[in-house]
Amino acid sequence: MLTKTYSAALTGIEALPLEVEVNASGRGEQDFVSIVGLPDAAVRESRERIRSALYSCGYNHPSGATLVNLAPADIKKEGAGFDLPIALGLIAATGQLEPAALGDAMVLGELALDGMVRPVRGVLSAALMAREFKRVAKLIVPAQNVSEAVVAASRLKVYPVGSLPEAVAALKGEALPLDASATEQLFAEPDWDNIPDFSDVKGQTAAKRALEIAAAGGHHVLFVGPPGSGKSMLAKRLPGILPPMTENETLETSRIHSILGLLPSDSPLLKTRPFRSPHHTVSDAGLIGGGTNPGPGEISLAHNGVLFLDELPEYDRGALEALRQPLEDGFVSVVRISAQAKYPARAMFVAAMNPCPCGNYGSSTQPCRCTQKEIARYLGRISGPLLDRIDMQLEVTAVPVRQITESAPEEPSEAIHARVQAARRRQQARYAGEGVSSNAELSARQLEQFCPLDDACRELIGKACDKYNLSMRAVSRVRKVARTIADLAGEENIGKAHILEALRYRNLEGNYWK
Repeated sequence: MLTKTYSAALTGIEALPLEVEVNASGRGEQDFVSIVGLPDAAVRESRERIRSALYSCGYNHPSGATLVNLAPADIKKEGAGFDLPIALGLIAATGQLEPAALGDAMVLGELALDGMVRPVRGVLSAALMAREFKRVAKLIVPAQNVSEAVVAASRLKVYPVGSLPEAVAALKGEALPLDASATEQLFAEPDWDNIPDFSDVKGQTAAKRALEIAAAGGHHVLFVGPPGSGKSMLAKRLPGILPPMTENETLETSRIHSILGLLPSDSPLLKTRPFRSPHHTVSDAGLIGGGTNPGPGEISLAHNGVLFLDELPEYDRGALEALRQPLEDGFVSVVRISAQAKYPARAMFVAAMNPCPCGNYGSSTQPCRCTQKEIARYLGRISGPLLDRIDMQLEVTAVPVRQITESAPEEPSEAIHARVQAARRRQQARYAGEGVSSNAELSARQLEQFCPLDDACRELIGKACDKYNLSMRAVSRVRKVARTIADLAGEENIGKAHILEALRYRNLEGNYWK
């Protein structure tokens, strides 16, 4: 008997529909299941898991030769998520389930030897695809993935199952689907109380101002300062002043985390912008993405959020150089002989570093123990092209102890967040229909269109180019930052004051990288 149902395969962050065809011919003396359609080792091993699960749950295994086809055949099938649809196909092919019940179902799940259903990765992407796939009316997923499958409950009958018999019962109509009202809280307001607040940071007025500008325009930032000056503390509070994610941003970001199995079990979607801070021992593939079976890296996991690299010179030089393309383009393309994938990577890049190996170079209170050669070698770990792609560079000095112990209240994140939101709304109105959401994303054409300069501003930038030897890329970033400063001030046009403040965030290269 021939049966057919649907499942899903991941390509990048996208899920593609697959047909799972099972043909139990009953011919041959030996019971054997053959799986075709470019399966990997995990898929081929499903034969033994399925056999054990069927016997454990009291179902008959087909006799003779059985062929399982995963179509289309030119897409590589990876992982154990095809266990459940294949098992249900075998049950239907042996007459233990009506084959018609499978015809409009999409099924995902790994099987344990005792027939229990284990969670799989990428259910969110599969659910989003399934709700647009007109041939599917039912979605069967592991119970532990139900929070991700909720997104499809508005159109499909979603059945969370914990075992093979529960999946059979769902197909027979003996189980109730997920309540469609569960979709109402998908895009609820994030819990701001659990995000660190800027009111905890004493002093550092200039650094706070820089992060406010960065948040308002989506700009990259580099902090240079001695140990204990508060660089990490400042960076960790950045998500609290960023605007809430839109529905599209929430779905796109959550899908990346879903394919790695990183979504919280109690929440179908990420409510706050991600903040990723990988250790400096992270590999190229871990930071950018890739591997034998390509997967997203930290910069993609930080998509629509913040990627924070502390102690920047300690990271592998090759990994840092690999950041140059995604920082510019907002995506990562991973190409391997066996597969290729494209992952979104439009994250705010925030980095922190000491001015020298001992951290005291330029300090008025602590002597520097480093030689000029050691300082030059340390700073040389950060290339000019990478620095060129960082919009704002700021020196952070240590706050006096007396100021730290003062009881005077600092401005909370809520107040800064309100100003950032107002600036972002101006940008959204200005760039409606342009395909960009912030000043940092402007192309060269859009920069000329939306960030015009008068003669006085052009003369000022020309003088800055001569003094600081700015590249064309650096000039473009100065204009973008100036545009953001004008937005925060509520001004329509870029003026000299905005250019001057933007230029203040480009002078570290001349001070340190001479």
